[in-house]
Amino acid sequence: MASTSVPPGPATGGLPPRQNSGWVTGLVLFAGVVMLVTGLLDLFQGIVAVAQDELIVTTPNYVFKFDVTSWGWIHIILGLVVALVGLCVLRGMAWARYAGIGVASLSLIASFLWLPYYPLWSIVIIALDIFVIWALAVYRQD
Repeated sequence: MASTSVPPGPATGGLPPRQNSGWVTGLVLFAGVVMLVTGLLDLFQGIVAVAQDELIVTTPNYVFKFDVTSWGWIHIILGLVVALVGLCVLRGMAWARYAGIGVASLSLIASFLWLPYYPLWSIVIIALDIFVIWALAVYRQD
């Protein structure tokens, strides 16, 4: 793969342009897959919360307490959006990387608020969302 050389100048801050290494490109691919999978799992979790809300154990006196059915709808909508943006990241759409950072951030916040209902799963999703945000942020358009 031939790289084009751009001389240092004001557009690059006097530094040579940064090139993506192979592992950065692989991380973006992996981030897209993680978004697709976690989005679908979030969708299924939301369906369970809507269909069988008595399966979800609620915590009394939780500050951010919503009805479990409401949480289910939040997870369904957010899961669909995360999965669709993840699919667009896999297809290499430039806008999807920026949208991916945004929806992964929303997913992270929703998982934090969902902590009392499913603590271990929420922690796993928070960690995966942090990875997705990082992987999509380090990629630079060539």
